[in-house]
Amino acid sequence: MSEETHHKKEHDEQHLDKLTVKELRELAAEFPHERAVHDMKKEELIAFIKEAKGIRDEGHVHKHKPKGKIKMTKPEVKAKIRALKVLHWQAMEDSETEKAVLLRHQISRLKKISRRVAEA
Repeated sequence: MSEETHHKKEHDEQHLDKLTVKELRELAAEFPHERAVHDMKKEELIAFIKEAKGIRDEGHVHKHKPKGKIKMTKPEVKAKIRALKVLHWQAMEDSETEKAVLLRHQISRLKKISRRVAEA
């Protein structure tokens, strides 16, 4: 088996759902089976190949941190935003651009939190 074929097989094991039905049928034909491969649907082929290769399905992996419980009330968040806006304007007047940018990011984050609080 060439290195390219071996690399392709590893790729196939991890990304079966990205393969076409024709490619899945070719993979499934390598394993002994009771049903005809050409009668299987894509989901059935993927399940069959995973079972034959001993691949276990892993649950969905979350890419983002779970959003925890919001600890501030809406008036508290609004008050914090107002205080940061004052600091932001002071930083702008003093030509402290880095500080102003950081304050702007904090204000944006708090605005997102206030929207989440309003939804809850």
